[in-house]
Amino acid sequence: MPLLQGSEAIINYKQVGDGPDVVWVSGAGGTIGSWDQYQIPYFKDFYRNTSYDCRGVGSTTSEKALPWMIEDFARDVADLIRAVCEPPVALVGLSFGGGIVQQVAIDYPELVAVAIPMGTGAVSEGWTWDYQMAEIEWRRAGNRLDGMMAVTHYAAMYYPARVLGDRELWPKLRDELLEYYETDTAEDSLIAQWLPCVLFDHRQALPQCDVPMHVIAFNEDVQAVPQDGEEVAELAAKGELHLFEGMGHCSIYGHTQDIMNPYIKGLIDRYLPVR
Repeated sequence: MPLLQGSEAIINYKQVGDGPDVVWVSGAGGTIGSWDQYQIPYFKDFYRNTSYDCRGVGSTTSEKALPWMIEDFARDVADLIRAVCEPPVALVGLSFGGGIVQQVAIDYPELVAVAIPMGTGAVSEGWTWDYQMAEIEWRRAGNRLDGMMAVTHYAAMYYPARVLGDRELWPKLRDELLEYYETDTAEDSLIAQWLPCVLFDHRQALPQCDVPMHVIAFNEDVQAVPQDGEEVAELAAKGELHLFEGMGHCSIYGHTQDIMNPYIKGLIDRYLPVR
């Protein structure tokens, strides 16, 4: 896969499909392949899809000293869009990727036709602050979460109880998560990527952001509680909330992608030429 020399990072990226540009931004610990199984097969028939490794995971590297802030991650996306896309693009991100999407829209509005952050927030407070900082401090103390301990810990945050209790679906999701958590990607990147998750604050900037922002929230999301997404939509100058029932933080992966993919395409097609 090609490497792009950005202003602060060497970015590993790939592009699939032809058409208007859609850029996919993974959550903390996610990689260039996070969208391959459940999103790209659907969207490749309509758009040129760009995915990449965020700095600190996979093959994307940066020599800038830690800590990295969300503005640094947004700069990488802007470098990528300018180099390999035809802006303005549709920008879609989940979790920390949603926060990065918001930061790109704030800092580089000329590059973004529509921003679609999912499972996101404007600031980390209360529960979202507490659990993220608890995990950061756990790693700072030299601890790790690996294998099935990681799978069971995170699956409870990713999926609704009905999914966890589905005796046919759960083994499939379990095996997919286990394959991911058997690597060191999530552990090795956690502090570098989770710390900016708890430090960013978009509450003052969102009202001045003129990029259309379609905020997707999930009512059973215990990682990015739906109130956080509601706040983003309320604050954004051109914000619109899309709240989905019966879905969790990662339901777009293996649970409700057949619902979410056409819905996201419908949002994108409001702003990019339809093929």
